[in-house]
Amino acid sequence: MSHILSAVAWPYANGPRHIGHVAGFGVPSDVFSRYMRMSGHDVLMVSGTDEHGTPILVAADAEGVSARELADRNNRLIVEDLVALGLSYDLFTRTTAGNHYAVVQEMFRTVRDNGYMIEQVTRSAISPSTGRTLPDRYIEGTCPICGTPGARGDQCDTCGNQLDPTDLINPRSRINGEKPEFVDSTHYFLDLPALAGALGAWLEERQASGTWRPNVIRFSVNLLADIRPRAMTRDIDWGIPVPGWEDQPTKRLYVWFDAVIGYLSASIEWARRSGDPEAWRAWWNDPDALSYYFMGKDNIVFHSQIWPAELLGYDGRGERGGAPGELGSLNLPTEVVSSEFLTMEGRKFSSSHGIVIYVRDFLKRYQADALRYFISAAGPETADADFTWAEFVRRTNGELVAGWGNLVNRTASMIHKRFGAVPAPGELEDIDRALLDAIETGFDTVGGLIAQHRQKAALAEAMRLVGEANKYVADTQPFKLKGQDPATQERLATVLHTLAQAVADLNLMLSPFLPHAANDVDRVMGGAGEVAPMPRVEEVAELDPQVLPEAFEGRSGYPVITGDYAGAPSWGRHQVVVGTPVGRPTPVFTKLDESVVDTELARYADFLPDDVTGA
Repeated sequence: MSHILSAVAWPYANGPRHIGHVAGFGVPSDVFSRYMRMSGHDVLMVSGTDEHGTPILVAADAEGVSARELADRNNRLIVEDLVALGLSYDLFTRTTAGNHYAVVQEMFRTVRDNGYMIEQVTRSAISPSTGRTLPDRYIEGTCPICGTPGARGDQCDTCGNQLDPTDLINPRSRINGEKPEFVDSTHYFLDLPALAGALGAWLEERQASGTWRPNVIRFSVNLLADIRPRAMTRDIDWGIPVPGWEDQPTKRLYVWFDAVIGYLSASIEWARRSGDPEAWRAWWNDPDALSYYFMGKDNIVFHSQIWPAELLGYDGRGERGGAPGELGSLNLPTEVVSSEFLTMEGRKFSSSHGIVIYVRDFLKRYQADALRYFISAAGPETADADFTWAEFVRRTNGELVAGWGNLVNRTASMIHKRFGAVPAPGELEDIDRALLDAIETGFDTVGGLIAQHRQKAALAEAMRLVGEANKYVADTQPFKLKGQDPATQERLATVLHTLAQAVADLNLMLSPFLPHAANDVDRVMGGAGEVAPMPRVEEVAELDPQVLPEAFEGRSGYPVITGDYAGAPSWGRHQVVVGTPVGRPTPVFTKLDESVVDTELARYADFLPDDVTGA
């Protein structure tokens, strides 16, 4: 058994999340975490809402509310949406928690004292109309390296090179299109060149392991070619105060230093709330512990360069030496599991342009597991993928309803009608053993693929076995085994017992992908519906109100996602219990009318081309 950290990207709290977001960080991390728990590993799955930075201020100004009010509202919306999707966080918290402030400031002090935070005068971009600092990602212009328009002030997505806003040709604010002013300002920079040797050695070790997705490790190694100090503070009044600069209230730690530390601070907060404040160390200080970071490809740089460099600086493993702080020597990521992008009907998701499907809206109209299934079966695992309503309807009806749902319904209906309970089998025939053996072998195959982050292949194999079970029904024809002849009755009992075992096995195998349905299927087959433990929203008290700025005065607590997941069954076959009552089943999955496609496309008629909407 290993201690496994599932470190899940922190959704930004400037608005609700859309299905493209959860395709990158949410569903893949949950499938992995659920499987690893069932395999006997001690999993800690953590994340939270990222709530600092200029985009929060911009969104708050647009709505006429304070940054805190906006963050509080969106935090709760995101929490509710992720719980509805069934994401099994041990703790989903927020970066405006006092515990997070304290951990981030401890990290900063130690990295600075070890010599890896250096003061430099830099040119900061200021909005002429507001006087507010513009974050790098809110400045766009032409890339000076490849000449592509629309490059951001921190990175060009076309050529992959890191940039500074001052590098851009004809820079403009994404907020209002104005040309930013650049003024001199002193900031702390993370001295990445002083950490490059240790960072490069770590990446070489990860590359040699052969476990990282090729696109991720190639991109990460290439980052070393343009390594330079990166600013870790900003001129802004919404964020974590900079230790030592308490007399400069308009300077705050930048999200590059703030948000990624959330994986560590959330682990510490979870431990504090668990009653064992030191419990987090088993995942962070034990060198045998494993850690997997889940995100979209636009976050690779933060997790394969910035965050590892911060950890190395904290541990004093750069060229200037140093010693770890009170948190001890901290583990670097075992693997950065980055997904590509999900598009919608061939277009990039864009909230501002109306090309967006919010998780909340989707779950009001469709089953959560139908979305989870689509993401797992057709999502952007190693290449960009496109969500279309036609494909969503096809997969829901053709695979979930007609494949898995039909097998469950037929099995339960026949058992209920002919025996009323799971019957005792007679002697198995070769066809019975072949199905049961194939499915039992599937546990190793499917589990191994999930462990390697090949979830598409894992789900495809599980659904192939569903197909084998449906073929078994067609071959054995239990619906034709009628009459009171003892031999016929025994054969019918054997076939239906075999099917009951097959359904139980396949339900367990599919439970990491389809947790809501797994509990429903278990209830259909006479169980308690506790195959897949589900998360819950819990209101908690603020742990460290004294470290929060005045803006948080009066806030006593906030919602978190947590859960009790120890009750999940172990991965593998569990024998069905003869005599378990099976009632008349109701469908687990909802079949969608073909008109769904036109109805949904009509919502986007103003934003998608006519050849997509049919207008």
